Amino acid sequence: MSDVEPRTEGGDVLTEVIMRTFRLYGGFLEAAELMTKPVGLTAAWWQVLGAVLRQPLPVAGIAREMSLTRQSVQRIADLLVEKGLAEYLPNPAHKRAKLFRPTPAGHDAISRLAEAQHAFTNRISAQVDLEDLRTTSKVMQRLVEALDADEVSPPDA
Repeated sequence: MSDVEPRTEGGDVLTEVIMRTFRLYGGFLEAAELMTKPVGLTAAWWQVLGAVLRQPLPVAGIAREMSLTRQSVQRIADLLVEKGLAEYLPNPAHKRAKLFRPTPAGHDAISRLAEAQHAFTNRISAQVDLEDLRTTSKVMQRLVEALDADEVSPPDA
């Protein structure tokens, strides 16, 4: 006899949402790779640069914002600085955690993505009802908040 807690109807639906999210993530990542290649970026570089377009952030802040590991963001940030697409700045709030922001070349690379990104999002969104997209966005935000608030520890090994 198994001690596994049976899944509720809500748990079944959330599992379906998770599986579709994985499929979407793969599809969006593939589309992002196609869009970024002509401007000399990768999807991961775009994601990290995109996180600091409005304001500089420390690497740990980008990692938190994007739900990525600090180490992976640090690797990408260092690479973007090496390529002249971003720079580190002194952080008045923290001596060791420098702020990270795009250089003019980084902003230019992101700007050159706009045409492809707008065409992609317009083409895909035209196939879905606008209110459904708005509802999806709201529900996804609620799921992010629920996930962030979840404090259940992993099961014992």
